[in-house]
Amino acid sequence: MNEDAPLRIGELSRRAGVSPELLRAWERRYDLLHPTRSPGGLRLYSLDDLERVRLMSRHIAEGLAAREAAALARRARLSAEPIMPPERESTTTPFDPEFARAELARTTEAFDEPGAQTVLDELLAVATLDALLSQVIVPYLHELGERWERGELSVAQEHFASNLLRGRLLGLARGWGSGGGPRALLACPPGERHDLGLIVFGLALRNRGWRIDFLGSDTPTASLVEAARAIQPTLVVIAAAAQEHLSPLRFELEELARSHRIAIAGAGVSGLDPSPGGVLMLTGDPLTEAQRVSGLARSG
Repeated sequence: MNEDAPLRIGELSRRAGVSPELLRAWERRYDLLHPTRSPGGLRLYSLDDLERVRLMSRHIAEGLAAREAAALARRARLSAEPIMPPERESTTTPFDPEFARAELARTTEAFDEPGAQTVLDELLAVATLDALLSQVIVPYLHELGERWERGELSVAQEHFASNLLRGRLLGLARGWGSGGGPRALLACPPGERHDLGLIVFGLALRNRGWRIDFLGSDTPTASLVEAARAIQPTLVVIAAAAQEHLSPLRFELEELARSHRIAIAGAGVSGLDPSPGGVLMLTGDPLTEAQRVSGLARSG
């Protein structure tokens, strides 16, 4: 292979189809990649690194655990045919959602950012995105909110955990606007600052082939309407944890529903009575509703 074509991690991610976060986890945990440094200090990866990532991804798709897949990719002679995987071994790294949630709680409560990032790195190495979201992130966020309401966590601890997860999930979301699938425009209404559930929903949609345009928290209604007109998405989703942020938008939502497919999501939906006409109500968890919306899109 041509060693004179070094790649930055973004290009390596694009060519391999693996997120930069997962690439860093594979490099740190399995010694899969061997970057050099540019004169300016940038980490540069070779085409051999790219091929090892592709081999590891292929072995994982064939059912091997990440540790086994990495070992095979490291041993492969890149100029020859890749080594064929052996029979599955019983000593694979387990995916334990309950333990992972406990470790996230332990590290975030202690304001241990490196520790929490390591927990997430290890999860990304052994779990699919859907499993990570549905079995770890969503339940952990529910537990986080309940514990804060019971006074078991301080505001600082809740904010630290939420912001750490928000940053990591948005890292996973990099490039979620690319592709050729149906397009979803996601936003929170004015006054709504909790957008973690909407980010999870967007990642779940992306995992089902959607393209995502994300406006985030506290989006003015006029700006949402302007974006919908410019983008012409397959679906516009407005999410709120508080009902009082959705109630004032009833007439605007019904008006927008005349020209776009509209859905409202989040805990705030349950308090609307009656529901806005022509608007889809998403009252379940983000993964369930992403599956439902994708089925509706396929059926037209």
